[in-house]
Amino acid sequence: MGTKPLLLIDIDGPLNPYLALSRPRNPEGYRRLRTRPTGWEMGQGLPVLLNPAHGGELLALADRYELVWATTWKDEANQWVGPPLGLPPLPFVDWPVVGGSTGDGVFWKTPHVVAYAAGRPFAWIDDEVGEPDRAWVAAHHPGPALLRQIDPAIGLERRDFDALAAWAA
Repeated sequence: MGTKPLLLIDIDGPLNPYLALSRPRNPEGYRRLRTRPTGWEMGQGLPVLLNPAHGGELLALADRYELVWATTWKDEANQWVGPPLGLPPLPFVDWPVVGGSTGDGVFWKTPHVVAYAAGRPFAWIDDEVGEPDRAWVAAHHPGPALLRQIDPAIGLERRDFDALAAWAA
């Protein structure tokens, strides 16, 4: 592991604004793709909305961050999401369990993200993080952390990339 902070990247919400899939038109800049991750081998596949420009935005942050998938897609992100965005294969958080409840309002991913970071500074973009997660991270993670909640109807915006760049500066 390097010395740069981690940028932990969720797909559904930040990169795939899944709540926009029901709209008659794709949001500006987004392409609708059909993917076949595990569990979606039959039928038309899983629809996702991806904005190819986001790949360049993430690569521009790679001089400040180590990019890591923090998604339930796990390594399949490198097959279905990374290539359309122009991203190289990235390491990923290998969740020991997907889903569940912590019972205290903390998102199930949060303890695993903190364990993965192992004390390193990190920024995390996800649609399901909130104040309970920020408090949990502050109490259990010794390094700096930025948890940025992304609207799953909109996805990543310019202000998100600017905030990530500023935080790592």
